[in-house]
Parts: sequence; structure tokens; C-alpha cells
Amino acid sequence: MTSNQSQSHGPEGHDAFEPIDTPSERRWLARVLRDETFGGVILLVAATLALIIANSPLGDWYGDFRSFQIDIPAIDISMTVAKWASDAFLAIFFFVAGLELKHEFVHGSLARPRQALVPIVAAISGMAVPAIIYISLVRGYPGAGEGWAMPVATDIAFALAVLAVAGRGLPTELRAFLLALAVVDDLGAITIIALFYTEEVKLNFLIASGILLLGYGILQRVRLTRWFVMVPLALLIWWCTYQSGIHATVAGVAIALLTSVHARSTNRSPAQVSEERVRPISIALAVPFFAFTAAGVDLRSIGIEALESDIAIAVMAGLVIGKPLGVMASTYLLTKVTSARLNENLRWGDLFCVSLLAGIGFTVSLLIAKLSFAEGSIEIAAGKVGILTGSLISALLAILLLRLQRRR
Repeated sequence: MTSNQSQSHGPEGHDAFEPIDTPSERRWLARVLRDETFGGVILLVAATLALIIANSPLGDWYGDFRSFQIDIPAIDISMTVAKWASDAFLAIFFFVAGLELKHEFVHGSLARPRQALVPIVAAISGMAVPAIIYISLVRGYPGAGEGWAMPVATDIAFALAVLAVAGRGLPTELRAFLLALAVVDDLGAITIIALFYTEEVKLNFLIASGILLLGYGILQRVRLTRWFVMVPLALLIWWCTYQSGIHATVAGVAIALLTSVHARSTNRSPAQVSEERVRPISIALAVPFFAFTAAGVDLRSIGIEALESDIAIAVMAGLVIGKPLGVMASTYLLTKVTSARLNENLRWGDLFCVSLLAGIGFTVSLLIAKLSFAEGSIEIAAGKVGILTGSLISALLAILLLRLQRRR
């Protein structure tokens, strides 16, 4: 960013991403980053452990564990361990992500349109370009197009963990920009899952879920938010959503967006209380458990063919090339053709590091891979290999550039 640009912020200009200038906002951001850093480490350990076990003599046990059926006939639920991880445990993750999104919309970096414009546009473009690249590269591969959404998602835990470790000393606004981009990305990903990866919708359960969500929102408004009311109601909403045919993780985001962020007599809002209680469960249990059940790819049975397949190459290209290209190009064009500007504390080199971090797609990308292809197929194996490899390359490139940026 030139000096002229950095000085052009005035009453008539638009700071597209202003500094975090309130003590409470800085405390919230610092806590989120600290938690997500720890969560990223646990996530990495779980994924690595899954890969090691899947390619060891315990590989058969791992496969049996993932496919073990857990049934609850009384409420008509029958799912494997892997499906419990993706439909139930991951709903907890999306609940926390939804709370972060609600916070950003009301109190944080997305609270005013002029603040939100750049990260929102960057997130949307950072989803569209990888999808276009993927579709272009798998055009001649029958059935591969089903996985077009695999490279669109950013793993907020991994990305923030890498930034916290390798980007110490860089502006706080850089971390806030990545958080805003990632939460918008999460909302986009869950919207894609709801719209494009729902095979059959049972209207009666969908209506019931909507009515229950309306009741949840009303209870939040009248301040009837005791846990023994909210928790059973949330579980009922999740069950109706699951029975409706829409992926049950959608329930987590919907509940979060209806949770009140206005402080009560205790000076803490229901959203703050919920986040403080649920985030540790998400970080220490829900996301690592999903990673452990989803990341274990038996490379011995598929060989190098999976890595060389069009699907794997397309996913890697989408994450490593598409994400940075989408984020950087949209931000550059936006700041050139509109009055929007980067915050004066951010440089283009900082933004490029963030665009590489956005290429770390893991949790939601693996979920989309599971929804796109049949379990045990070469397509899902290729998709997972592409996700893991592309995310690793993006992380390594980001670490290298972050260290160079710190020296500057």
C-alpha cells in the first residue's frame, strides 16, 4: 500500500478494515486467537495420528472403528461412528463458528458495512475462484464434479494457529482480517452444504425445525435462557434438522445466529456464556474427533494414483493457487475501483500471507469430501489426499512468508 493510500483515510473515505479500538473487542479477539491456536495443535495431532494408524497394522481396526454402527431406535437415529462425528460432533464446531460470526456482525469487524466490505468480498472470491479451478481441471473425469466445493473452505483453527505461531509481532488487524474472512467463509461453506449436498428434504421435519428455531429466538428475546431450557431445545432442533435431510451441522449455525449477543445483568450475553462453555468442547473433543475419523486415508491401498488423479490435483490447485488468487485479486480490484482501502496498519505483503493461510482447508473440506463421494471410493481418497497435501503446502508457504514479513 502506498503512502498516499495510507493517508487517504478521512471523513470522506472508507476504512474497509479499521483497527480493533475497544478493550473488550481486543480481549475477545485475543482469547479467540489463543483458543484457536491450541485447537489447531490438537487438530494437527488428531489428523496425524489418524494417518499413521490408517497406514499401520492397526489400519483394519481403524476402518472397523469408523464404520461401527451406533443406533438409538427410540429417536430413529442410526449412524456410524464417522457419521456421528460429521453430523453431531461437527455441529458443535459450527455452533461456535456461528457465535463468532454473530459477534463479528454485531460488535466486531463486520459490524459496519464499510468495515465488512473487504473481508466479505475477499471471502466470496476466495471461494469462487478455487471452485472454478477445480471444475476446469476435472472436466473430463466422470463424477468428479460432485466435489467442486472441496477447495472452497478455510479451516479457521489451523489458519489461526499458523498465524499465531509464525506471525507474532505482525499487526493485530491482520489477525482480525483473517478471522473475519474465515467466519464468512464458514457461513458460505455451510450454505453450500445446505443447498447442494442435501439429497432429500422431509418438509414436515424442516417446518418443525423452523418453528423450534423461532421459539428459540423468542426465548432469547424474553431472556429465558437458562441452560436446562436451551440445551434440550437445541438438541431437539438438531434432531429435527437431521431428520429433515438437511445436513445437521446447519442447525449449529442457525442456533448460534439466533443467540443473543446483548449483555444481561451479569454483564455477559447469552452468546458469551454459551461460547465460554461450548468452545472448549469444540476445541478439545468435537473437532479433533472429526479429524481423527475423517483424515485417515490408507495410502497403501491406493498408492500414488490418488495423488496423481485429476481430483487431487484440482483440489491442491484450488487451495494453493485459487484461494490466494481469489482473495488478492478481489481485494486489489475493490480498493482500486471503489473508495474502500486497506487499514493503514496492513500492507499488501500481510494480505498475501493471509491469502495463503486461507488455502488451509481441512475440517469443512473433509466434510464436503465425505458428502461428495462414496465411502471407500478412489474419488474420496483422492479428494482427502488433495485436501491434506494442498493444506500442507499452503501452510508451509504461509509460514515462510510470515517469517519474511516479520523480518521486514
